Amino acid sequence: MTRFVDAATLKAWLHDGEEIALFDVREHGQYGQSHLFYGIPLPYSRLELDAPRLAPRHGVRLVVYDDDGRSAAPLAARRFTALGYSDVQLLQGGTAGWLAAGFALFAGVNVPSKTFGELAEQVYHTPRVSAAELAGMLARRDDVVVLDGRPFSEFRKMSIPTAISCPNGELPLRIRELVPSENTHIVINCAGRTRSIIGAQTLINLGLRNPVSALENGTQGWYLADLKLEHGGTRRYTDSVQPGEPAGMRAAAQALAARFGVPVVDAQTVRGWAGDTQRTLFLCDVRSPEEFARGSLPGAQHTPGGQLIQATDQYVGVRQARLVLFDADGIRALTVASWLRQLGHDASVLGQGLASGLALPAATPVALPALPATSAQALSAGLADGTLAAIDLRPSMQFRQHHIAGARWSIRPRLAALLAGEHRPVVLIADEPAVAACAAVDLQALGLKPSLLEGGLDAWRAAGLPLQSSGNIPADSDCIDYLFFVHDRHDGNKEAARQYLAWEVNLIGQLDAQELKAYRLPDAPEPARTSV
Repeated sequence: MTRFVDAATLKAWLHDGEEIALFDVREHGQYGQSHLFYGIPLPYSRLELDAPRLAPRHGVRLVVYDDDGRSAAPLAARRFTALGYSDVQLLQGGTAGWLAAGFALFAGVNVPSKTFGELAEQVYHTPRVSAAELAGMLARRDDVVVLDGRPFSEFRKMSIPTAISCPNGELPLRIRELVPSENTHIVINCAGRTRSIIGAQTLINLGLRNPVSALENGTQGWYLADLKLEHGGTRRYTDSVQPGEPAGMRAAAQALAARFGVPVVDAQTVRGWAGDTQRTLFLCDVRSPEEFARGSLPGAQHTPGGQLIQATDQYVGVRQARLVLFDADGIRALTVASWLRQLGHDASVLGQGLASGLALPAATPVALPALPATSAQALSAGLADGTLAAIDLRPSMQFRQHHIAGARWSIRPRLAALLAGEHRPVVLIADEPAVAACAAVDLQALGLKPSLLEGGLDAWRAAGLPLQSSGNIPADSDCIDYLFFVHDRHDGNKEAARQYLAWEVNLIGQLDAQELKAYRLPDAPEPARTSV
């Protein structure tokens, strides 16, 4: 039986101090256009893949929503119930009902974290430099170092000339290797605002004596100032399994963690928390991707420290859950946790980190249908004689660029309508076979027996078979998986960049008193700087 919660009750739940998982089960483009402030993006197309990670405890109070309560949300609620979640409810009327009740909706992604960045800048008075000022420094060859606080994959897309990639989570550990002199002016940048602000303020909060600034509006500000960005950059910090500790940085991180009340807990305590059936626990490895790939604690998820602050809702799907962070150096986890506490999260640090011996059970992946394979040659022949139907589940923008003639683009929540009355065997095309397996759950419920194109489009190309492009098909209105609002700013659209930056700056003004109160930024001035 479907259970509903009205908007007023949900609003009360979000601020009652108890755990709640609030999932927006629409696709990425729909979510980014308009969603609840605390809504966690969990597209229905990926529900079974991401739910165990975002909501590991099946007894958690769980609410799902869509536009109107009648499209993806009922489908998702049934799936959550089938997966063993015991307290599942639908938001009555979806986002439309929420808005009608007088509550605000928000555009964009990672909204709680981005709003926090704007608040942090106001509270700390984080120093900043404009693109023109930084360009002047670089032209004069001033003693300045530009550090890019984004992941390396983002740095590669576009970067400030001379910048070095050092994601924010790595800054506390590696800053003295990258900037040995206390006289060097350090400028932190990202693509927009949040990570520039948080990265710069991290170094200031740690007590560095260097002049430190955030690059105002990041690479977008640089581009809007008609300055040239670099693409494909390779400058980055040097990774190692056991990087040397800069003198004094561990003590600085410990002092920062103490300032914000970060608990340091032992492995036995965390094991006890893992067995608590009334609370959700997330064990977070905040080290670099290279370190995580070489091995981590059993039961941990990789949450790079800078991204855990910038995009908490991509890693933690339960509000008021326990977060336990760890590293191998006693520096990064303490620093990241100091920010998460200010964000309003119950964050602790695992004493001894990687050497603690902690081992927790890993989340059990959802069992999905095993799809039979259809070869490229068989699909080609079936499309030619009309005996097979092909559905392309890859991202809509990829379908526009190249796809198999005769294949139709679709996405999981729209499959039932698209395939109503279809009696031919259906072949699914996907970059991720697991996404096709999720869709197959619904297709099998319709009585269809889908298969998967063996080897995907790579196998199709290898067989010498042609592909075609489709311009603007699917139409923009059908590309519910793509958020034009965010991506257009990186495609040479200056007006989109201006609109994005204005959106970011104006986030604070949309919050109500309860949402503002949930943050725990300090009232006291920042500490005096020390030599580290």
